[in-house]
Amino acid sequence: MITKDEMHYLKRCIALATEALEAGDEPFGSVLVDEKGTILAEDRNRIAGGDPTRHPELALARWAASNMTPEARAAATVYTSGEHCPMCAAAHGWVGLGRIVYVSSAEQLVSWLQGWGVAPPPVHPLPIQAIAPNVTVEGPVAGLDETVKALHQQLHEQR
Repeated sequence: MITKDEMHYLKRCIALATEALEAGDEPFGSVLVDEKGTILAEDRNRIAGGDPTRHPELALARWAASNMTPEARAAATVYTSGEHCPMCAAAHGWVGLGRIVYVSSAEQLVSWLQGWGVAPPPVHPLPIQAIAPNVTVEGPVAGLDETVKALHQQLHEQR
């Protein structure tokens, strides 16, 4: 069950995804929250500059590795607008971050892209737990996922 505070973090992820879209990037945003509910770091997609690995989830994993103890990482939660790709799920698992809560799933994204006639991503969109099986995962979040869908639709209408 997603709490009121968690909805706040997820809405911040959507705001970051919107910011990414407005900057000419793909609409993804993520926040890293400690066990007390403090947002420690946040980021948005930054692949428009030419580096396709500049995902917010990867940036947060790197930040956590440099700035948090292993215990603090394990107690933290990553909130994100879209389910981690395999690269980001692997980074999350290797760094030892805790729970992930996402708004929309990779399965949903693939379905949306197919419906719009958009080519699939270059990496097979596996579920997080296929990559990092010991991570607790929650999502998608009904209602908010439609907002993320609209951002992706806007991206592909612009292209």
